[in-house]
Amino acid sequence: MEIYNTISANYNYWIFIILMFIGLYGVIAKNNLVKKIIGMNIFQTSIILFFISTSAKLEGTLPIIKNAGHKGGGHAVHASDYMNPLPHVLMLTAIVVSVATIGVALALAIKVYRNYETLEEDEIREKISSGYSGEN
Repeated sequence: MEIYNTISANYNYWIFIILMFIGLYGVIAKNNLVKKIIGMNIFQTSIILFFISTSAKLEGTLPIIKNAGHKGGGHAVHASDYMNPLPHVLMLTAIVVSVATIGVALALAIKVYRNYETLEEDEIREKISSGYSGEN
């Protein structure tokens, strides 16, 4: 029963792990380049969601200190009362990098399709080994 409580209390981590393995499976097992790109996107998204989830704090407030410059009325600041904004900012940057990566990968997939008339890895390998030059 204790294992069930542990699993149910941390269900979000299990969802991220499942998403991560789905993305990893897509990158490793699929032969189609677009499916590999989608698998990579799922993998990146699971990592971003994991970091955002771990940085969440129940009953934490924004790190804005009121009356910080006011003389005489200040009180001690407890860092444990505030959320850390750094993980969220870093994941926002990771989202931008992820979108750019997906865009470049899809552009390269289009170029590969124009040259080899297929997006299947095996067929591309065969055409490369047979000296197929494609369209320029």
